[in-house]
Order: sequence, then structure tokens, then C-alpha cells
Amino acid sequence: MNSWRGFPPAAKPIRVEGGIKARSKRGEIAQTWWSRRFIEVLESFGMGGRLQRGKNYARAGQVLSLTLSTNVVVGLVQGSRPQPYRARIAIKSFTATEWERIEQELAGQALYAAKLLAGEMPTDIERVFAGLGLQLFPTTMRELTMDCSCPDWEIPCKHLAATCYLLAESFDEDPFQILAWRGRGREELLDRLRALRGSASGPVAEESDDVAPLSECLETFWAAPEAPAAATMPEPEPTAPDALLDELDPLPVKVGAKNAVDLLRPAYRAMTSPE
Repeated sequence: MNSWRGFPPAAKPIRVEGGIKARSKRGEIAQTWWSRRFIEVLESFGMGGRLQRGKNYARAGQVLSLTLSTNVVVGLVQGSRPQPYRARIAIKSFTATEWERIEQELAGQALYAAKLLAGEMPTDIERVFAGLGLQLFPTTMRELTMDCSCPDWEIPCKHLAATCYLLAESFDEDPFQILAWRGRGREELLDRLRALRGSASGPVAEESDDVAPLSECLETFWAAPEAPAAATMPEPEPTAPDALLDELDPLPVKVGAKNAVDLLRPAYRAMTSPE
């Protein structure tokens, strides 16, 4: 009589074609700091062994589809039965009021706003959330809700773990997926940041009453401005026509008994006198 030696061996999963395969073939799957942070959080919950089984599933392409919407990720995972299992990972999304505070804080800091608008995830963005009393990543298992349609009673099972790894890879490709999971999609967030950054510079200065609106001066807008009127200068006092002779050094020339300068004065006066 054969003795009972434990549980029966686990059935092998049905191989599928066209599944989603993890890009990484060995070692760590997560590449960026934010996706690694997500995996580190999960492993800190004591899920290391289960995640390893899920990693094998992810690399083998057993996940048929992965969809992310506000606060819920759903993966269809092919296991050992013909019908794929449905694995769900849910997290609490931030409220509209919390997102308003987050957006105000991000928009108020130029570096964060610039990186997000450029499609990058700031390396210390968690500090912004922490400063508001919020957590971007889950810190306890109670913050995550996981379930799978498979008969395995362990949470997470390998199907959930495979979904977690592919979710981390989707964070590598698009860091805004993390924020979308928390309730704010990429375009909505960027539109809000642009609007807040645009209003941060304050209202447009009011036009002066002395300046006509542009709509009333379109015909002359491109015309060269009129030259300013020349300043009116006082007319100079008349100068004696022979004054130049007084500026000269004495000429050592005499004609008879008279000095040459005295002989030239009548000629200078004659040249400037009216006819």
C-alpha cells in the first residue's frame, strides 16, 4: 500500500501563444526606480517565493492580457486549466480633494512640473505625497486588495504574482500608469499642471487708459512710428563778424604803420553785412 507522501505535484500550465512576455529574461524584471520600488514593496510583505513563481509565469508569456484602470489592474492568466484565471489587484485611489492638493504642490515646484510635463517621473516624488500625508506606493498589505479565480488559497498566488511583475514592467514603459492607478490619468494630470503653471504668474496687467486696444489700431500696427518732434533750441546770440580775428595770436605783420589784423577787420564786416 502506497503511503501518503504529501500534496500531489502541481499541474503544469498550458502553454499559450501570443501572451505578454516579460522583456527581462533573467535577474530583476523592474528597470526604473519606480517599478523597482513597487516590487520592493511587494517583496517586503513576505511574497518573495510566490513572486518568483509568478516571475516564471511572466517570462513564459502565460499572461494573456493586462488592463489598468482607476484603482484596479486585471490580468488574464493561463494556468493548468483550459479557462484562464482572472487576477485582480486593487488599490485605493486618491480622492478629488487629495488630487487637488497634489496637483497644487506639483505645479508649485518648477522641477517637478517640468519633469512630469517632459514625461519623466521625479526621483523624489514620493516626498511630495508624504508631505501631504499620502503614500504613492502601498505600505501594508491592507492597502491592496487581491483576488484570483484560481483554486489556490494563497494570496498572492502565482497568477497574481505574474500580474504584479508585468504591472511593474508597464510602470517602466509609462510611469504615469502609477498615477493612473491612483486615480489620475496622464492627460488629465498634465492639463491640470499646465493650467496651474499658467495661472501661477498672476493676472495679466491691466491696459493703460492711454493705450488703444489692438483691435482699434490694426491698420497702423505695422507702420513705422512717427519721428519725435525736434526740440526747440533758443536762437544763438549774433556774433561779431570779426570776432575770429580776436581769437588769433597777434600777427607780426604791419602794413605801413597799421597792424595787419586792423586792416582785415573792414573786410570781415563787409562779407557778412547785408547788401
